[in-house]
Amino acid sequence: MYLFSRFVSGFTLQNLPVTSFEESYTQLFGDKNLFVHKDGKSVRLTLDERTGSGFVSNDLYLHGLFSASIKLPSDYSAGVVVAFYMSNGDMYEKNHDEIDFEFLGNIRGKEWRIQTNIYGNGSTHLGREERSNLWFDPTEDYHQYSILWSDSHIIFFVDNIPIREVKRTASMSGHFPSKPMSLYTTIWDGSKWATNGGKYGVNYKYAPYVAKLTDLVLHGCAVDPIEQFPKCDEGADEDIRAAQEISPSQRVKMGAFRRKHMTYSYCYDRNRYKVALPECVVIPAEAQRLRVHDPVTFGGIPRRHRNGKHRSRRSRVVGTESI
Repeated sequence: MYLFSRFVSGFTLQNLPVTSFEESYTQLFGDKNLFVHKDGKSVRLTLDERTGSGFVSNDLYLHGLFSASIKLPSDYSAGVVVAFYMSNGDMYEKNHDEIDFEFLGNIRGKEWRIQTNIYGNGSTHLGREERSNLWFDPTEDYHQYSILWSDSHIIFFVDNIPIREVKRTASMSGHFPSKPMSLYTTIWDGSKWATNGGKYGVNYKYAPYVAKLTDLVLHGCAVDPIEQFPKCDEGADEDIRAAQEISPSQRVKMGAFRRKHMTYSYCYDRNRYKVALPECVVIPAEAQRLRVHDPVTFGGIPRRHRNGKHRSRRSRVVGTESI
């Protein structure tokens, strides 16, 4: 089974393999709250009063392209967390690596938010989170979320548009994920922190909460459990190298996304870090925009427009071209 020509960065990924659940994944938890469709390509994850649910890849990977098309639960979803991420925490309890896509639910009338984060070598005390809104309703249809991980880059994509790029730098030291990881997908109760710092928790009156997934992609270098040596899928090395080279047009789209939709970046969080972490590139216009959005977190007194009002909340933008 193959995806039809997917556009990632400045090149076309043709015949990107879609894996079946049975051959590539194992249920992690949730009993009957995980349901695999008869076609073997689509999965349903449910959170209810009893439990959440999740699954994990059978193989460990050292670099690759990892992707899923996901449709998130609708209606009231505060406290609900859907996570699509890579981790080796079960193998390295004190110095694990992680690359996260986390989808954070919200109260009725408010949009889901998307959070990305990385940890390297157990650096959990240094959160590198970014949070953004989306330019579409992720509960109405499936949208593709992808992670590129190479030895020098991590790039997060939404519908093949890069929304965040992390480059490995000398200043990051060992904080760049560098050990083999498994791919996980879960839905769970994050009432204590996910919505306004825990202000709004999961309301099981609206359960069950159902996340639907399809087009599961594991295109990378699986680590042989005996030889402990990565063996790459056919063409994976070339695809990984090509995908990490963001084209000028893709970089324009990434910049537009970040200007319009990013609401939080650890690089500007003055409550958390008096001095930005060394890999941060501080962009004055970005710093000012986030300061207006949240002056307490990002420091300083927000400037006001001449009419005395803060910048108005963005209107919803629909369609890729509007990013």
